[in-house]
Amino acid sequence: MNLLEKLKAKFTGKDKPEHLRRGELGECAAKRFLQQAGLKFLTANFRSARGEIDLIFRDGDCLAFVEVKTRSSEDWTRPAAAVDARKRKLLSQTALDYLKLLKNPPVKFRFDIVEVLLRDGEVREIRHLPNTFSLSKPYRYD
Repeated sequence: MNLLEKLKAKFTGKDKPEHLRRGELGECAAKRFLQQAGLKFLTANFRSARGEIDLIFRDGDCLAFVEVKTRSSEDWTRPAAAVDARKRKLLSQTALDYLKLLKNPPVKFRFDIVEVLLRDGEVREIRHLPNTFSLSKPYRYD
């Protein structure tokens, strides 16, 4: 690959591994889908020292912290099944970091998962699973 081909690959995103390109495609599709459903987009890929949240939306008076799972196949399990206890804990911690940046407003929030299914590199189905899990212990009050 010559220099010109390397530069083209860099700027078109084709130098990224397939799973990263697939993830970006899924996040863009999920963002568009949720906006069309009436949610207000706030930010993408919020990072703190404890993790990352793919998308953050406002749905009326509630913040929605959204984890996007993109798969090209459901042969083994649903994409949402990848959000295990460890991932829920990291998402909970990162959401609290986000709220801390906002000076902990008295706001309702929830954790959603969006499953994006691909076929031949194209989005074939999007499933929004609102309020999929609650704040992980020990961060919640029972």
